Amino acid sequence: MTSIEEGERTCTATDVIVALWPNCTPRLLRPPVAGPENYADYSNAGGYRALADADTLLDQIELSGLLGRGGAAFPIATKLRTVRDAGRRGLDTVVVANGEEGEPASIKDRWLLRHRPHLVLDGLRLATAMVGARRAYVYVSDVQSASAVRAALAELTVETFGHVAVTVQTVEPGYVAGEETAAVRRINGGPAKPTDKPPRPFEAGVSGLPTMVSNVETLANLPYIHQYGAKSFRDVGTPMSPGTFLATITGAGKPATLYEIPYGAAFSTLLAAHGVVANTVRGALMGGYFAGLVNTDILDATLDHETIRRLGSGLGCGAISILTDDCPVAVAASVMSYFDRENAGQCGSCFNGTAAMADVMSALRDGVATQDDVKRLERWSVVLHGRGACGTLDGATNIAESLLRQFPQLVAGHLANECPTCEVVAFTAERPYEVGARHCRD
Repeated sequence: MTSIEEGERTCTATDVIVALWPNCTPRLLRPPVAGPENYADYSNAGGYRALADADTLLDQIELSGLLGRGGAAFPIATKLRTVRDAGRRGLDTVVVANGEEGEPASIKDRWLLRHRPHLVLDGLRLATAMVGARRAYVYVSDVQSASAVRAALAELTVETFGHVAVTVQTVEPGYVAGEETAAVRRINGGPAKPTDKPPRPFEAGVSGLPTMVSNVETLANLPYIHQYGAKSFRDVGTPMSPGTFLATITGAGKPATLYEIPYGAAFSTLLAAHGVVANTVRGALMGGYFAGLVNTDILDATLDHETIRRLGSGLGCGAISILTDDCPVAVAASVMSYFDRENAGQCGSCFNGTAAMADVMSALRDGVATQDDVKRLERWSVVLHGRGACGTLDGATNIAESLLRQFPQLVAGHLANECPTCEVVAFTAERPYEVGARHCRD
């Protein structure tokens, strides 16, 4: 159930708090009523506007600088143009709205699909029009999300999508299931496991056709640009990271909270909004599990791609876990063990590499690792990067490299079996900072 009281600043949505960002009008996070937003409410607010010219909209999207919200921050206009151009060469094209939120520390995609399915479908509609697609898929593992999307589709006529066939494709949840080639492979009838690249989906995807796979938050931004234009979209954010993004904030002993944050906002503002005292922060786990750890340098940072990259990390899917009482070494060990369990088991470098790194990091957490172990970990974090078919091994090497670079004194303390935090209780979560249940069969 979802509830909101008149005048409240936050509303409860399943097990996550949805909070308004100070002095920022939300574009995606609207206070929900009970149940998903329906067609009448969405269309009365300007949704499903008629599209006069698809090429003009694509030009506006390019001017907006909209970056992908799934993790890679790739410009969506480039994807759209590439698939559109393939369609103009006489090929059928396909669009996939990727809502398989494999990052346990993120809930943004599930929230959008559960509460604002028409916003996502409207973005999907615009994307199919721009690339000339005849088929579209909404790819999900979450039961509530699938139900909300199916109910929303039942409210639409065939004319809404220009006679494009829209299918809800369900999948068993998994960390690698949301990787774009895994999504294509599952829709094609295979297992939800990544494939070697090339070809990438824009070259040969669903049924071998040029396919645009886009995160649902990315698609949810398209109706805003359609209605208000690129200039308005850029009214917030930074020149290189325009607009807002959905951030799932966990850790620091606080309830998981979903914010819509303008790019460029200060991390210190996030701490204030979240009720965390800055001098208690030891660092942060960035981008879910993928982008690695950052030390207290994060306290002086702003939340945009260019700034976080300069720290040697990334925003990824917008999931940020604030570390206060938890030891970063122990957190890193738990994340690495998760990668060891969740890898696709297809690439020897990943299957064996994550296992080896997990063993060393668990030993380091427990105070029984040696200096030679740490040297091996350092070498693996370099030589294994980029070796897997998907991003899992890169995420694992990011965790190892960032721990060694960002927290050398803590690593040294663990080598000497001297960590006051872990002496009391070591962090050993199987799914660190997980948000929400993952039992999502359909």
